[in-house]
Amino acid sequence: MAWSRDDMARRAAQELKDGFYVNLGIGIPTLVANHIPEGVDVTLQSENGMLGMGPFPYPDEVDADLINAGKQTITELRRSSYFNSADSFAMIRGGHIDLSILGAMEVSENGDIANWMIPGKMVKGMGGAMDLVAGVKRCLVTMDHTNRAGASKFLKSCTLPLTGQNCIAMVITDLGVFEREPGRKFRVSELAPDVTLDEVKAKTEADLNWE
Repeated sequence: MAWSRDDMARRAAQELKDGFYVNLGIGIPTLVANHIPEGVDVTLQSENGMLGMGPFPYPDEVDADLINAGKQTITELRRSSYFNSADSFAMIRGGHIDLSILGAMEVSENGDIANWMIPGKMVKGMGGAMDLVAGVKRCLVTMDHTNRAGASKFLKSCTLPLTGQNCIAMVITDLGVFEREPGRKFRVSELAPDVTLDEVKAKTEADLNWE
């Protein structure tokens, strides 16, 4: 059985280490905040100027003025701090963020990522993705393995405008977990329950290390 969005977020949360400063992208990555392992203390950072985000609020906790970079309402912690976006991007560009978990439209076999626009469709803006893949120490992706038409999103080469090149170390999809070392192919390190390697091969265009 393929993983749900929450399953993917829960698996991504296992990559969090105690003391990490972490940036969560839009989409599935935002769910990671609700799956931080017990005993692991991380500080979540948002491009719009917040350090120390809490989990998503319950209905009676919603504050319309308290949002993340994806315009979703969030909660604050006792240690939360606020600042302008210039300072927030300085944290990212200065290499002070340990891990970024991003969504993606496409990922290539050599770690390129496309996640900000589809030509011909209106976009609100670039956001912080290009800075994140260039400035964060380690970047991983959570995404569905195929698009709505059933075509692979894990490709030999991205077809959409790139966000960054050779920058993704791990991809977590509804079918499993794929890891790579710099300069090497992605390898299958974990499969979702009841998902077979043959199924993954059939739904993957990228040339992976299948051993």
